[in-house]
Amino acid sequence: MPCYLIAEVKITDDAWVPDYAAQVHDIVARHGGRYLSRSGKIETLEGEGPDASLVALIEFPSRDAAMAFAQSPEYAPFGAARKAGSVSNFYLIDDSDAAGTIPYLNKG
Repeated sequence: MPCYLIAEVKITDDAWVPDYAAQVHDIVARHGGRYLSRSGKIETLEGEGPDASLVALIEFPSRDAAMAFAQSPEYAPFGAARKAGSVSNFYLIDDSDAAGTIPYLNKG
């Protein structure tokens, strides 16, 4: 079942960004993932928008693949640098429908 990692990142010190931006997508790919978006163009349609410099959406083939990426030793130094230079929130969601009424989604 596909899984999606949503990252909200508010950069507080951008020293980590060039290495992270250049190298982490390859680590994501080695875990079967691919970026669907990594954008600073955040437009709020309703409610309060995130206090973020950018939001990334990454698709993985499974929750296990997403967790393997997040916990991998090769990602660890990049994650540590990101945490030191930002306020970040990472979320995982699957491809389910909590109400169970959308026929092309798995029932949640």
